[in-house]
Amino acid sequence: MHEYSIVQSLLESCEEHARQNESENVTKVIVKIGVLSGVEPDLLQTAFDTFKEKTVCENAQFIINHQKVVIACLSCDEESTLEKNEFACPKCNSTQVKVIDGEDMFLMSLEME
Repeated sequence: MHEYSIVQSLLESCEEHARQNESENVTKVIVKIGVLSGVEPDLLQTAFDTFKEKTVCENAQFIINHQKVVIACLSCDEESTLEKNEFACPKCNSTQVKVIDGEDMFLMSLEME
């Protein structure tokens, strides 16, 4: 389960941001997880709840925003959000597409006191 190592890195990042902002308490952590990121949201939530104890995130709310796959068509230059993992342009049906979002996990924002 690589979610545990992801959460450890996330908590370290939260600690660093809190330190830089002279805060001792993170109240909210918002992340964006792409459907192609390979990260399992339920396992990430469990790992966060497990490892946040005795950190600046101990009382933090953990919010996960799910990012669908967004593609750019190389044939017609249309950007589209895919509802299914069918990698073809919905406008022109070309399979010459580039994924531009939905593959990564990002720390989007922190709220601190």
